[in-house]
Amino acid sequence: MNKKKKLVIVGDTAFAEIACEYFSHDSPYTVAGFSVEGAFLKRNELLGLPVVALENLEQRFPPQEHEAFAAVVYTQLNRLRTRLACALKSKGYRLASYVSSRAFVWRNVQLGEHCFIFEDNTVQPFAAIGNNVVLWSGNHIGHHSRIGDNCFVSSHVVVSGFCTIGDNCFLGVNSTIANNVTIGRDCWIGPGVTIRRDIGEDLVYGGAECEPSRVPARRFFRVKA
Repeated sequence: MNKKKKLVIVGDTAFAEIACEYFSHDSPYTVAGFSVEGAFLKRNELLGLPVVALENLEQRFPPQEHEAFAAVVYTQLNRLRTRLACALKSKGYRLASYVSSRAFVWRNVQLGEHCFIFEDNTVQPFAAIGNNVVLWSGNHIGHHSRIGDNCFVSSHVVVSGFCTIGDNCFLGVNSTIANNVTIGRDCWIGPGVTIRRDIGEDLVYGGAECEPSRVPARRFFRVKA
């Protein structure tokens, strides 16, 4: 792969390390370094690359020569990643996106800027993915559905056809959105939750935890030793 683009990753958490791995080995980008806001700068190096204060980013990694990606998860209903992306744009950086070579994204999908799409995602025809969206591994985004800006879709989520997911939403692992459903903005859909009808904005669907059986596992399976 021809590495013609240089990239700086904002963040120094596990997601930043993962983003570096994917960008380095499955994209046209070469990662030049990392950055965090000065108040959170606690180390000068990560994965053998420099970590610099965001306030001084232009001096070390000029925006004329580098693009940027904010590797931040769903903190504050995705507001932190959104704020950092806006800060990077105000500094003159072009925001990078990553789409795994092992993802299926149909040719007419509308894809916004600053997105990260992991492996084993299926994004069907006529779907639209907004700006600043993360699709972790193994999701299904159905035909004619729209994922709004600043959303975080975890793993093995099913968004059926003709759905609309509002801005700033979080969809937890194994959650399911039925056909023709609209989710209002700023909603948190917990792991394993199924939404079958339209819901408003600023709602939390946490889901019920399974209760353990009263019969211990070793007794249930007749384990003698």
